[in-house]
Amino acid sequence: MHLGVIGCGKMGTALVSGAIRCNVLLPQNVWGIDAIDAATVAFSASTKAHHATSFLQLAENCDTFLLATKPQDIATACESLTHALAGRPALVISLAAGVTLSRLEKLLPENARVIRTMPNTPALVGKGASAYCLGTLATPDDQKITHTILAAVGIATEVSESLLDAVTGLSGSGPAYGFMVIEALADAGVKQGLSRQKSLELAAQTILGAAAMVLETGMHPAALRDMVASPAGTTIAAIAALEKNGLRHALHEAVSAATQRSKELSSLS
Repeated sequence: MHLGVIGCGKMGTALVSGAIRCNVLLPQNVWGIDAIDAATVAFSASTKAHHATSFLQLAENCDTFLLATKPQDIATACESLTHALAGRPALVISLAAGVTLSRLEKLLPENARVIRTMPNTPALVGKGASAYCLGTLATPDDQKITHTILAAVGIATEVSESLLDAVTGLSGSGPAYGFMVIEALADAGVKQGLSRQKSLELAAQTILGAAAMVLETGMHPAALRDMVASPAGTTIAAIAALEKNGLRHALHEAVSAATQRSKELSSLS
């Protein structure tokens, strides 16, 4: 595979860096381009990939393309890529939030094979949670390529496009919920007398450990919770306080609100 990266920001760089680290991609087979030349230079320096100076150069050297531009720049990027491809078939993997498969397929050549993805920011540290859906012409090989690239920086799962807004509400926006929980726990530790640094380290590692136990044991979170909550102990008292103050309901509402906003943005694309 020869990959052309259109938009050399943090997410595009993170995905390519992860794929290179896992030997999914070779740096010499990757080309990057960005409207901001400094971003392309930084991308090339970070990944050791080529710095493309034009879409024509990108298209001549690549058969797969990662659309990592901002959603508002998608139309311009697709127009430039379409012109450069000059009818040649290609796989196009889009990271643009809210830009539907149908719109992508209208903007790109008729023979373009399109896959839409929703990664999240922990991909920057190799702990991402990504989902993707296939366009009308995408093949099983295209699915495998996309899955492999996304899985290089975390986990990846295929969903129908109708569920991608829910994915956005859960894992796309979800890191922000986790950051808020960690911040709140750290503040609570400080209130109880811990130093700010120690409290933050303990809070972050605790959430990291809890997540790892869910993923590595395959056990239901409720079962793992029950392992911690001994009769009349400290944890069950804390759980009762969390339920009383609506933690579960607040998270339900957060995911619902983000999902609804994603649907609104998709309808505008």
